[in-house]
Amino acid sequence: MTDEALTLDDEILARARIHAREVAAEHDLELEVGALEWDVSARARRRAGLCRWDADREVATIVLARRAYERYEWPEFAAVVRHELVHALEFQRTGESGHGERFRTLAARLEAPRRCRSFANPRYVLRCRGDDCDWRATRHRASEPVRTPGRYRCGDCGGALEVEHADSGRTWNTASGYGGAKAALGEDW
Repeated sequence: MTDEALTLDDEILARARIHAREVAAEHDLELEVGALEWDVSARARRRAGLCRWDADREVATIVLARRAYERYEWPEFAAVVRHELVHALEFQRTGESGHGERFRTLAARLEAPRRCRSFANPRYVLRCRGDDCDWRATRHRASEPVRTPGRYRCGDCGGALEVEHADSGRTWNTASGYGGAKAALGEDW
C-alpha cells in the first residue's frame, strides 16, 4: 500500500465539507449536506464558486475555484462556501436559486456575501475619456463595450469610452482599434 499525498484540491474539498457541516449544524439548516456533490475548478478565473443543480437527479454540486482558494485568506473563502450553501439549500427546497430576497435573507443569517471580491486581474479596463470624469470598469472577457467602445457612452457623464488591454497597456476607442490591437498583440492577446 502506498501513501498518496493529498493534493490542494483534496485540501479545498475537505475544508469546505467540514465548514459546510459546521454551518448547517450551527444555524440549524435543513440542508442535506451529505447529498451535496463537490468539485474544484482549476480553470475558473472570475467566479470563486458556483452551485449547479441537476434537476433530473435532484443533486446540487458546489464547485469552488482553486485560484480563489490560493488568493483568499480562509475566512473570505469560507464566506464563498457559505454563499454556495445558500444556493444549495434553495435548490434542495425549491429546485431553483437566485440572488433575490430569499437568498439575501439567508445569506445575511449565514454572513455570506451577495458577491465575492474578484481574485483575478482583469484583462481589460474601460475608462471614460471625459475631462472631469474618473469612471472606470474592468472586464475579464471581450464584451461588446470592449470590442466596440465607440457605440457606448459613460453612464456618469455621457463621455466617450477608451479600453486598455491590461497586460500590454495598448488602448483603443473604436471597433477597428480593437481589431488592430488584437492583431498586433497576436499570441500575447
